[in-house]
Amino acid sequence: MNIVLAGGGTAGHTSPLIATAQQLTRLAPDSSLLCVGTPRGLETRVIPEAGLELALIPPVPLPRRPTVDLLKVPGRLWGAVRRSGELLRQHRAEVVVGFGGYVSLPVYLAARRARLPIVLHEQNAVPGLANRIAARFAAHVAVSFPDTALPRAEYLGLPVREAIAGLDRAAAAPAARAAYDLPAGLPVLLVSGGSQGARSINTALAGAVDELLAAGVSVLHVLGQANFTDDLVARTHAGTGAAYRPLAYVDRMEQAYAAADLMLGRSGAGTVMETAMVGLPTVFVPLPHGNGEQARNAGFLVEAGAGVLVPDADLSPGLLAATVLGLAHDPDRLAAMSRRCRELVPSGAAEALARIVLGAGKEG
Repeated sequence: MNIVLAGGGTAGHTSPLIATAQQLTRLAPDSSLLCVGTPRGLETRVIPEAGLELALIPPVPLPRRPTVDLLKVPGRLWGAVRRSGELLRQHRAEVVVGFGGYVSLPVYLAARRARLPIVLHEQNAVPGLANRIAARFAAHVAVSFPDTALPRAEYLGLPVREAIAGLDRAAAAPAARAAYDLPAGLPVLLVSGGSQGARSINTALAGAVDELLAAGVSVLHVLGQANFTDDLVARTHAGTGAAYRPLAYVDRMEQAYAAADLMLGRSGAGTVMETAMVGLPTVFVPLPHGNGEQARNAGFLVEAGAGVLVPDADLSPGLLAATVLGLAHDPDRLAAMSRRCRELVPSGAAEALARIVLGAGKEG
């Protein structure tokens, strides 16, 4: 089957695309996959690195405010739709799967003109514009979150790499802690603001880390490359043996998840669904910008007692320390949160979505 996958811009779009493509290759090894992105996105690096073919279309960003650029959108969109149609014909596409973002809309529209079946996946609890439009005419609509407001939405969860979907944290913990030089007998807090880092989280942790170490909680701190400075050095508390381990980035996030008992981070779709999938209790600090989607992303876990939410404006060293220590020294609560996470979030979304795509291609 000839399949076109559209998505890009950020890891929130490219990661589920890659995970789904890998399952498509596993389930239908004779299929031909073509990924579509724009020259501006992360896809120009990560999709080829994943061994997938990438074709580019002109970007059509939508201005958030009325400006002169808004007048240019129709012409730019038509050009991107025309180029997308050319790619669909050249690839002899039989089905299109899209993951949202501004790269997806031209491909959706070109696929509709060509009368090809469309499968879309929405990563966030609050759907983006491209998927809100395409959901009206798509053959199948899949979502990461149970309360996403799209017509005919099927709750699958988030497609993630098999290394995360199949992670056994308990079994992997000893090796993961050894890899980061973390003590085996103490609770570990993983702190990460995503690939770009989160300044407010990093600042609050800087003021709280001594209290955490003195209380016997080790910290694995992923700051983001732009926030990593030479004065950040690993250290171990002389009294408790708790360790602070700062890192610019982590290539194998599943290893960091396995090393931790608790996480503090943003509530992007990837972080919310991956931590829940592997049963890692998390204190979420939603990004305070955009359309409020990060707070919505974490909402269903927080309401079920499977996560904790702290508004970014309230985050301080004192609140961070109090919240983390209250959880880290309560293993029964952590175990209950972990069980609830796994009950709420399915782990086989990539395979499930791949099967839907293959079925839609046969039906079309």
